[in-house]
Amino acid sequence: MRKAQLEVSGANQSKADVTFFHFGPGQGGGVKANVDRWFGQFQNAKTAQNEVTLGRVRVVFVQASGTFSSGMPGGPTTPMENYALRGAILQDEEKGDVFVKMTGPAALVESAWLDFEAMVKAAAGTKQ
Repeated sequence: MRKAQLEVSGANQSKADVTFFHFGPGQGGGVKANVDRWFGQFQNAKTAQNEVTLGRVRVVFVQASGTFSSGMPGGPTTPMENYALRGAILQDEEKGDVFVKMTGPAALVESAWLDFEAMVKAAAGTKQ
């Protein structure tokens, strides 16, 4: 279930969306399914994934860039060239994983990366 959505504004009225999802314990499809789905929203994509432990929270960070297919899963999509994704999955077996995803024009997403990362680290309860 979508818990929150933010907007990042950039130059030339560009905008990126940051969405937060939490479905509860054992829900939401798990890390691999979500990473695969997020990467599958891009064509001709460059992708990367890394995992870190922040305090007691295991976090999987992902990134992708290329042509993004915007729209709801299973519905019509619009190809958006030169887009990027930065995402994080904060794993919590007891309360359920939290999924955070930022998508938008590549230059804006990349310029907002450090703030996104700081937000995720704060959510994990650390300033590392």
